[in-house]
Amino acid sequence: MECKNGGSAPSEEEEMEGTAPPSAASAPEAMRSSFGENEGMSGEEEGEEDDEGIGEQPSGGEAEEHMINLTDLNPYILCSICKGYLIDATTITECLHTFCKSCIVKHFYYTNRCPKCNIVVHQTQPLYNIRLDRQLQDIVFKLVVDLEQREKNQMYAFYKERGLDVPKHNVPQPISSSRAKQKKTIEPVFRIPPELDVSLLLEFMGAEKGTGSFKPLEKKYVRVSGEATIGHVEKFLRRKMELNTTCQVDIICGDHLLEHFQTLKEILSAIGEKAIQDGLLVLHFVLVLSPLSLT
Repeated sequence: MECKNGGSAPSEEEEMEGTAPPSAASAPEAMRSSFGENEGMSGEEEGEEDDEGIGEQPSGGEAEEHMINLTDLNPYILCSICKGYLIDATTITECLHTFCKSCIVKHFYYTNRCPKCNIVVHQTQPLYNIRLDRQLQDIVFKLVVDLEQREKNQMYAFYKERGLDVPKHNVPQPISSSRAKQKKTIEPVFRIPPELDVSLLLEFMGAEKGTGSFKPLEKKYVRVSGEATIGHVEKFLRRKMELNTTCQVDIICGDHLLEHFQTLKEILSAIGEKAIQDGLLVLHFVLVLSPLSLT
Protein backbone atom coordinates (compact mmCIF):
# COMPACT_ATOMS: atom_id res chain seq x y z
CA MET A 1 0.00 0.00 0.00
CA GLU A 2 1.44 3.36 -0.98
CA CYS A 3 1.03 6.70 0.78
CA LYS A 4 0.58 10.01 -0.91
CA ASN A 5 4.11 11.15 -0.19
CA GLY A 6 5.46 8.35 -2.30
CA GLY A 7 6.75 6.24 0.60
CA SER A 8 5.46 2.81 1.26
CA ALA A 9 3.32 2.41 4.36
CA PRO A 10 4.42 -0.18 6.86
CA SER A 11 2.61 -3.39 6.71
CA GLU A 12 0.52 -4.75 9.54
CA GLU A 13 3.22 -7.32 10.27
CA GLU A 14 5.88 -4.60 10.50
CA GLU A 15 3.64 -2.56 12.81
CA MET A 16 3.11 -5.56 15.04
CA GLU A 17 6.84 -6.27 15.15
CA GLY A 18 7.61 -2.66 16.02
CA THR A 19 5.20 -2.60 18.92
CA ALA A 20 5.90 -6.15 20.07
CA PRO A 21 6.64 -6.58 23.84
CA PRO A 22 10.14 -7.55 24.91
CA SER A 23 11.05 -11.14 24.23
CA ALA A 24 11.18 -13.83 26.91
CA ALA A 25 14.95 -13.70 26.87
CA SER A 26 14.93 -10.07 28.03
CA ALA A 27 12.39 -10.72 30.83
CA PRO A 28 14.92 -12.04 33.32
CA GLU A 29 17.06 -8.97 32.76
CA ALA A 30 14.08 -6.74 33.53
CA MET A 31 13.34 -8.81 36.65
CA ARG A 32 16.96 -8.62 37.70
CA SER A 33 17.00 -4.85 37.34
CA SER A 34 13.77 -4.45 39.26
CA PHE A 35 14.96 -6.81 42.01
CA GLY A 36 18.29 -5.01 42.06
CA GLU A 37 16.55 -1.72 42.63
CA ASN A 38 14.44 -3.23 45.40
CA GLU A 39 17.46 -4.81 47.01
CA GLY A 40 19.35 -1.54 46.82
CA MET A 41 16.47 0.30 48.42
CA SER A 42 16.04 -2.33 51.15
CA GLY A 43 19.79 -2.31 51.81
CA GLU A 44 19.78 1.46 52.21
CA GLU A 45 16.74 1.28 54.48
CA GLU A 46 18.38 -1.44 56.59
CA GLY A 47 21.57 0.58 56.74
CA GLU A 48 19.60 3.59 57.95
CA GLU A 49 17.87 1.46 60.57
CA ASP A 50 21.21 0.03 61.74
CA ASP A 51 22.69 3.50 61.90
CA GLU A 52 19.75 4.66 63.96
CA GLY A 53 20.17 1.68 66.30
CA ILE A 54 23.89 2.27 66.71
CA GLY A 55 23.37 5.93 67.40
CA GLU A 56 21.00 5.13 70.25
CA GLN A 57 23.40 2.73 72.05
CA PRO A 58 25.51 4.35 74.81
CA SER A 59 29.24 4.26 74.31
CA GLY A 60 31.49 2.23 76.62
CA GLY A 61 32.98 5.34 78.20
CA GLU A 62 29.53 6.63 79.16
CA ALA A 63 28.47 3.44 81.01
CA GLU A 64 26.83 4.04 84.34
CA GLU A 65 29.00 3.49 87.43
CA HIS A 66 27.54 1.43 90.25
CA MET A 67 28.51 2.37 93.80
CA ILE A 68 29.33 -0.51 96.18
CA ASN A 69 29.25 -0.22 99.96
CA LEU A 70 32.53 -1.02 101.68
CA THR A 71 30.65 -3.28 104.08
CA ASP A 72 29.81 -5.57 101.15
CA LEU A 73 33.54 -6.17 100.62
CA ASN A 74 34.43 -6.63 104.28
CA PRO A 75 34.31 -10.45 104.16
CA TYR A 76 37.15 -10.35 101.64
CA ILE A 77 39.40 -7.70 103.23
CA LEU A 78 38.99 -8.36 106.96
CA CYS A 79 41.26 -10.59 109.04
CA SER A 80 39.18 -13.27 110.78
CA ILE A 81 41.61 -13.33 113.74
CA CYS A 82 41.77 -9.65 114.78
CA LYS A 83 38.55 -8.60 112.95
CA GLY A 84 40.38 -5.59 111.45
CA TYR A 85 41.41 -4.71 107.92
CA LEU A 86 44.26 -6.79 106.52
CA ILE A 87 47.75 -5.46 107.25
CA ASP A 88 50.65 -7.22 105.52
CA ALA A 89 48.16 -9.67 104.00
CA THR A 90 49.58 -13.20 104.27
CA THR A 91 48.04 -16.26 102.59
CA ILE A 92 48.32 -19.92 103.58
CA THR A 93 49.39 -21.85 100.49
CA GLU A 94 47.54 -25.02 101.53
CA CYS A 95 44.02 -23.52 101.70
CA LEU A 96 44.46 -19.93 100.36
CA HIS A 97 42.97 -18.26 103.44
CA THR A 98 44.45 -14.83 104.17
CA PHE A 99 45.18 -13.07 107.47
CA CYS A 100 47.33 -10.26 108.86
CA LYS A 101 50.94 -11.35 108.98
CA SER A 102 51.34 -10.67 112.70
CA CYS A 103 48.06 -12.46 113.48
CA ILE A 104 48.85 -15.69 111.62
CA VAL A 105 52.44 -15.83 112.92
CA LYS A 106 51.18 -15.58 116.52
CA HIS A 107 48.50 -18.17 115.78
CA PHE A 108 51.05 -20.69 114.46
CA TYR A 109 53.04 -20.24 117.66
CA TYR A 110 50.47 -22.49 119.38
CA THR A 111 49.01 -24.67 116.63
CA ASN A 112 49.71 -25.92 113.11
CA ARG A 113 46.14 -25.66 111.79
CA CYS A 114 44.44 -22.93 109.77
CA PRO A 115 42.23 -20.81 112.05
CA LYS A 116 39.49 -20.72 109.41
CA CYS A 117 39.21 -24.25 107.96
CA ASN A 118 41.24 -26.22 110.54
CA ILE A 119 43.41 -27.88 107.86
CA VAL A 120 46.91 -29.00 108.88
CA VAL A 121 49.17 -26.38 107.28
CA HIS A 122 52.42 -28.21 108.05
CA GLN A 123 53.26 -31.01 110.44
CA THR A 124 55.91 -29.11 112.40
CA GLN A 125 56.69 -25.79 110.69
CA PRO A 126 53.46 -24.11 109.47
CA LEU A 127 55.38 -20.88 108.78
CA TYR A 128 56.95 -22.66 105.79
CA ASN A 129 53.61 -22.56 103.97
CA ILE A 130 52.64 -18.88 104.16
CA ARG A 131 53.28 -16.17 101.57
CA LEU A 132 52.75 -12.40 101.48
CA ASP A 133 49.88 -11.33 99.19
CA ARG A 134 50.99 -7.88 98.02
CA GLN A 135 48.27 -7.53 95.39
CA LEU A 136 45.50 -8.05 97.93
CA GLN A 137 47.19 -5.62 100.32
CA ASP A 138 47.32 -2.95 97.60
CA ILE A 139 43.59 -3.46 97.00
CA VAL A 140 42.84 -3.05 100.72
CA PHE A 141 44.85 0.18 100.90
CA LYS A 142 42.96 1.57 97.88
CA LEU A 143 39.55 0.65 99.25
CA VAL A 144 40.00 1.89 102.83
CA VAL A 145 40.73 5.62 102.93
CA ASP A 146 43.89 6.64 104.85
CA LEU A 147 44.52 3.09 106.11
CA GLU A 148 48.01 2.92 104.65
CA GLN A 149 48.99 6.33 106.02
CA ARG A 150 47.63 5.50 109.49
CA GLU A 151 49.59 2.25 109.51
CA LYS A 152 52.80 4.05 108.55
CA ASN A 153 52.25 6.64 111.26
CA GLN A 154 51.72 3.94 113.89
CA MET A 155 54.85 2.09 112.79
CA TYR A 156 56.87 5.32 112.86
CA ALA A 157 55.65 6.14 116.38
CA PHE A 158 56.36 2.56 117.56
CA TYR A 159 60.01 2.67 116.51
CA LYS A 160 60.55 6.26 117.70
CA GLU A 161 59.22 5.50 121.21
CA ARG A 162 61.78 2.71 121.54
CA GLY A 163 64.66 4.65 120.03
CA LEU A 164 64.94 2.31 117.05
CA ASP A 165 65.61 3.10 113.42
CA VAL A 166 62.52 3.00 111.25
CA PRO A 167 63.01 0.25 108.64
CA LYS A 168 62.90 1.38 105.05
CA HIS A 169 60.78 -0.57 102.61
CA ASN A 170 62.74 -2.24 99.86
CA VAL A 171 62.08 -0.50 96.54
CA PRO A 172 62.16 -2.91 93.56
CA GLN A 173 65.01 -2.08 91.21
CA PRO A 174 64.60 -2.18 87.41
CA ILE A 175 65.97 -5.36 85.87
CA SER A 176 68.48 -4.95 83.06
CA SER A 177 67.75 -6.61 79.73
CA SER A 178 70.69 -9.01 80.14
CA ARG A 179 69.46 -10.16 83.54
CA ALA A 180 65.87 -10.41 82.36
CA LYS A 181 66.82 -13.00 79.74
CA GLN A 182 68.35 -15.31 82.33
CA LYS A 183 65.90 -17.88 83.64
CA LYS A 184 66.02 -18.48 87.36
CA THR A 185 64.60 -21.52 89.08
CA ILE A 186 62.49 -20.63 92.09
CA GLU A 187 63.50 -22.68 95.10
CA PRO A 188 61.69 -22.94 98.43
CA VAL A 189 62.85 -20.53 101.10
CA PHE A 190 63.09 -23.25 103.75
CA ARG A 191 64.46 -26.75 103.35
CA ILE A 192 63.89 -29.58 105.78
CA PRO A 193 66.96 -31.81 106.21
CA PRO A 194 66.19 -35.37 105.07
CA GLU A 195 67.49 -36.85 108.33
CA LEU A 196 64.65 -35.14 110.25
CA ASP A 197 62.13 -37.73 109.18
CA VAL A 198 59.80 -37.94 112.21
CA SER A 199 57.32 -35.27 113.30
CA LEU A 200 56.32 -35.24 116.97
CA LEU A 201 53.30 -33.85 118.77
CA LEU A 202 54.10 -33.49 122.48
CA GLU A 203 50.93 -33.31 124.58
CA PHE A 204 51.20 -32.27 128.24
CA MET A 205 48.88 -34.32 130.49
CA GLY A 206 49.52 -32.66 133.85
CA ALA A 207 51.83 -32.68 136.86
CA GLU A 208 51.75 -34.10 140.35
CA LYS A 209 51.89 -31.90 143.42
CA GLY A 210 55.39 -31.21 144.63
CA THR A 211 57.02 -31.28 141.20
CA GLY A 212 57.80 -27.60 141.59
CA SER A 213 57.35 -24.73 139.18
CA PHE A 214 57.96 -25.12 135.48
CA LYS A 215 57.49 -23.21 132.26
CA PRO A 216 54.74 -24.26 129.85
CA LEU A 217 55.91 -25.94 126.66
CA GLU A 218 55.54 -23.19 124.05
CA LYS A 219 56.04 -25.31 120.92
CA LYS A 220 54.62 -28.79 121.01
CA TYR A 221 55.42 -29.61 117.37
CA VAL A 222 58.96 -30.93 116.82
CA ARG A 223 60.68 -32.54 113.85
CA VAL A 224 63.50 -34.92 114.76
CA SER A 225 65.44 -37.88 113.48
CA GLY A 226 63.92 -41.32 113.72
CA GLU A 227 67.09 -42.48 115.44
CA ALA A 228 66.40 -40.19 118.43
CA THR A 229 65.46 -41.96 121.64
CA ILE A 230 62.88 -41.22 124.33
CA GLY A 231 65.84 -40.10 126.45
CA HIS A 232 66.52 -37.34 123.92
CA VAL A 233 62.88 -36.28 124.05
CA GLU A 234 63.01 -36.10 127.85
CA LYS A 235 66.14 -33.92 127.76
CA PHE A 236 64.41 -31.62 125.31
CA LEU A 237 61.40 -31.28 127.62
CA ARG A 238 63.58 -30.66 130.67
CA ARG A 239 65.48 -27.89 128.93
CA LYS A 240 62.43 -26.15 127.45
CA MET A 241 60.30 -26.38 130.61
CA GLU A 242 63.19 -25.78 133.06
CA LEU A 243 62.26 -28.77 135.22
CA ASN A 244 63.74 -29.53 138.63
CA THR A 245 65.88 -32.59 139.21
CA THR A 246 63.24 -33.89 141.61
CA CYS A 247 60.77 -34.04 138.73
CA GLN A 248 60.46 -37.19 136.63
CA VAL A 249 59.08 -37.16 133.08
CA ASP A 250 56.96 -40.14 132.04
CA ILE A 251 56.38 -40.31 128.27
CA ILE A 252 53.47 -42.38 126.96
CA CYS A 253 52.42 -43.41 123.45
CA GLY A 254 48.92 -44.85 123.37
CA ASP A 255 48.76 -47.23 126.33
CA HIS A 256 52.51 -47.86 126.43
CA LEU A 257 54.90 -46.28 128.92
CA LEU A 258 58.06 -45.74 126.91
CA GLU A 259 61.60 -46.53 128.00
CA HIS A 260 64.58 -44.19 127.59
CA PHE A 261 66.43 -46.48 125.19
CA GLN A 262 63.57 -46.85 122.67
CA THR A 263 64.03 -45.03 119.37
CA LEU A 264 61.20 -43.25 117.59
CA LYS A 265 61.45 -45.60 114.62
CA GLU A 266 61.05 -48.58 116.90
CA ILE A 267 57.97 -47.00 118.48
CA LEU A 268 56.42 -46.33 115.06
CA SER A 269 56.99 -49.90 113.90
CA ALA A 270 55.75 -51.42 117.18
CA ILE A 271 52.58 -49.36 117.73
CA GLY A 272 51.76 -48.56 114.10
CA GLU A 273 48.95 -46.27 112.93
CA LYS A 274 47.44 -45.97 116.42
CA ALA A 275 50.32 -43.67 117.34
CA ILE A 276 49.81 -41.39 114.30
CA GLN A 277 47.51 -38.36 114.15
CA ASP A 278 47.55 -36.14 111.04
CA GLY A 279 50.95 -37.56 110.13
CA LEU A 280 52.39 -36.83 113.59
CA LEU A 281 53.73 -39.26 116.19
CA VAL A 282 51.75 -38.31 119.31
CA LEU A 283 53.58 -38.56 122.62
CA HIS A 284 51.88 -37.70 125.92
CA PHE A 285 53.96 -36.79 128.95
CA VAL A 286 53.27 -36.21 132.64
CA LEU A 287 55.41 -34.80 135.43
CA VAL A 288 55.69 -36.91 138.57
CA LEU A 289 57.91 -36.86 141.64
CA SER A 290 61.13 -38.77 141.21
CA PRO A 291 61.46 -41.85 143.49
CA LEU A 292 64.91 -40.54 144.50
CA SER A 293 63.37 -37.39 145.95
CA LEU A 294 61.13 -39.47 148.27
CA THR A 295 64.05 -41.29 149.94
